[in-house]
Amino acid sequence: MIFHKLPMNNIPAQLSRNCAMVALALLAGIALCRPGTALAQADPLSDKLTGDVGAAAYATQSPVRSKGTDTSLLPYGFFDYGRFFARVDTLGIKTVKLGDGYLEFAARVSQEGWRANTAALAGLADRKTPLPLGVGTFQQTPYGAFILNAFVDVNKSHGALLEATYAAEFKLGRAFVYPLLGLEYRSAKYANYIYGVTPIEAAASGYAAYSAGASTVPVAGLAVDIPLEGPWVINLQLRRKWLDSAVTNSPLVGRNTQDIAYAALSYRFK
Repeated sequence: MIFHKLPMNNIPAQLSRNCAMVALALLAGIALCRPGTALAQADPLSDKLTGDVGAAAYATQSPVRSKGTDTSLLPYGFFDYGRFFARVDTLGIKTVKLGDGYLEFAARVSQEGWRANTAALAGLADRKTPLPLGVGTFQQTPYGAFILNAFVDVNKSHGALLEATYAAEFKLGRAFVYPLLGLEYRSAKYANYIYGVTPIEAAASGYAAYSAGASTVPVAGLAVDIPLEGPWVINLQLRRKWLDSAVTNSPLVGRNTQDIAYAALSYRFK
């Protein structure tokens, strides 16, 4: 995973205001959902590494015409180490205690960018991979895990990415099964950068000009952890997104669903 040095003068001035507003919304939402609960219910931080670290094969289906499925072999991590955490594609730092978790500063390792390097995309500009930064929380409750994240892309689009995910846990023999349900929101700036077609691109490519609006898509998935001998674990996950009309109406898009999967072999630290 490669992180580029960010030119701070290119980050929009509203970034700090957006993150502050979202942080307040997260605090208020959790407080309202759990009215009599203090902001100090989370497990204490530990200086031990706990969780899964290994390598995974990732497959990400692109909805963009002619792009197919991108596959890669990369590190895998779902672990905590003091205030630092890694949750597959989300990395960050825990700050103050909040309900059954912490208020977190987080970054997303995105794969939404694409290169216009096929004949079908001739005349279009490359879409730089977003670099979403923001705040979030991971609430581990007796009823399952609730994950809320609010990001701003500080690379090119300067748009917002918001998401809410719920994960339950069931034991099936030796395996642990985690059904996932969620919603993802992309602001018009974010969605339009990835899927829009400018008038200049329309003239060069033959595609109709298109300006994407804000997009809200449901997500469902299933994750499975299969313990092996000793500390070794197989981690599997498959997620599907049902793309809405803001995305599917783009002339660049050739499908109405997107599948994302990985299979990992990891070492579990306890």
